[in-house]
Amino acid sequence: MAILIGERPHQAIWRDYLELTKPKVVVLMLITSLVGMFLATRAGVPWTVLVFGNLGIALCAGGAAAVNHVVDRRIDAVMARTHKRPLAEGRVSPAAALTFALVLALLGQALLLTFTNPLTAWLTLASLLGYAVIYTGFLKRATPQNIVIGGLAGAAPPLLGWTAATGHVSAEPLLLVLIIFAWTPPHFWALAIHRKEEYAKADIPMLPVTHGEHYTKVHILLYTFALLAVSLLPYVIHMSGVLYLICALALGARFLQWAVVLYRGTRPHAAINTFKYSIYYLFLLFIALLVDHYLLLNL
Repeated sequence: MAILIGERPHQAIWRDYLELTKPKVVVLMLITSLVGMFLATRAGVPWTVLVFGNLGIALCAGGAAAVNHVVDRRIDAVMARTHKRPLAEGRVSPAAALTFALVLALLGQALLLTFTNPLTAWLTLASLLGYAVIYTGFLKRATPQNIVIGGLAGAAPPLLGWTAATGHVSAEPLLLVLIIFAWTPPHFWALAIHRKEEYAKADIPMLPVTHGEHYTKVHILLYTFALLAVSLLPYVIHMSGVLYLICALALGARFLQWAVVLYRGTRPHAAINTFKYSIYYLFLLFIALLVDHYLLLNL
């Protein structure tokens, strides 16, 4: 019994610190970063940039996520979705979490400066501060448009991947940023509808809380139309080919269908199902863009 008691905290600490980094979110970010890298050059991405560049981006993203846990620990404690998080339950102290975040951010910046370029390091730092300080520390509690304004920080990974591979900014990665920027409101507002009572209890001014579900559903529908239009721009500017166009239309039409179902209120659990589909949508859209890119190279 004494051995078990002595071993369990050690295992819990490892899991708790991993949870602080929001690994599922970071993985989705890395997918878009990788796509940005591979789209940026025809010559191939050097393995040092591929490995250490993405590791640096991941470490900085994990550090920003850990800061989010610290700032939101009181909110997390009253929400069913988050009440078992490490800081909400007191398994990790705020000081320890902030130290962990600082170490991750410094390591990430060091890797980016060593193996990529200063532009990528600065843009990654700006994204980290945008999420951890501007969005989490201010916007989230200040305005129901928090996720729209703060979404730019979360949309940066494909740009970071592009600049890591090339050292410069161009129109194409900014278009990828625009796609994620347009995707963020319908993605997150669907979750906010599903968790409306919890956000109200935590006194967070999410759109369904401040303006009601109908108003939010209308805006989800409008943003989904905008997302569908924006997602076609890579084909319009000849960044991609017919395969991507077909995939973007099919994936966008399905997203739009879910937005309509949510607006009409004809199915139970439509909000959370729309949220879940949105994750698959972004993953598959960027994979389609990558596959199409390599098909065009081989033609």
